[in-house]
Amino acid sequence: MTHKLTLQAIEPVTHNVNHLVFDRPAGYEFAPGQATDFALDRDGWREEQRPFTFCNLPGSDTLEFVIKSYPSHDGVTEQIAKLQPGDTVLIEDAWGAIEDKGPGTFIAGGAGITPFIAILRARLDREGTLDGSQLIFSNTEARDIILREEWERMPGLDTTFTLTGEDAPGLPHARIDAGFLDRTVKDWSGMFYVCGPDKMVEDIAGLLRDKDVPAARIVSEEARGGPRPGVLVKRAGND
Repeated sequence: MTHKLTLQAIEPVTHNVNHLVFDRPAGYEFAPGQATDFALDRDGWREEQRPFTFCNLPGSDTLEFVIKSYPSHDGVTEQIAKLQPGDTVLIEDAWGAIEDKGPGTFIAGGAGITPFIAILRARLDREGTLDGSQLIFSNTEARDIILREEWERMPGLDTTFTLTGEDAPGLPHARIDAGFLDRTVKDWSGMFYVCGPDKMVEDIAGLLRDKDVPAARIVSEEARGGPRPGVLVKRAGND
């Protein structure tokens, strides 16, 4: 079912990421980690749907997204960055297989962090702490880290930010490989949540299998045979 949303507010999160707040249609439901197919409500754009993940708590009276834009591609995400309060967009019903299955290690690459925003916020709201959870978040540069201050403030959440494109004070300059995981993962017996670019998710899933982590403890869209919202959010910038 298609729903029309009206933009209430838009504000920058990083140099190329915006937080968008929309009104919420009566009866619209989603679970933390789920996404929706999103289109601009404009001639020539209504058929250009892109998947984006909800970042607010399910009980709020708004629908919110954190969306990375790619201005050089003259596509949907560039147009999203230009939206103004009062503009409308179209979304479909919520979907997605990334869900909260308990404390664990959350491994994200770039815009792949988006399914984890609502999951971690909801768990913190419910439990009051994120004890037992760890976030490993890879980006190209320090300025690309989405919601870094929020992650660092979350009580109980162990955070590790790593960069692949620059050296920055206090942050490792390394890709997430077997050695990095050996040095960084605090608990190999818990759940593992993985979202990011295709190759990254494939590689990390293989590394986890090599460490004898069973499939039942690996949460990703790929693990359930479907598309991954965080990856698709990143892909959307390609057009």
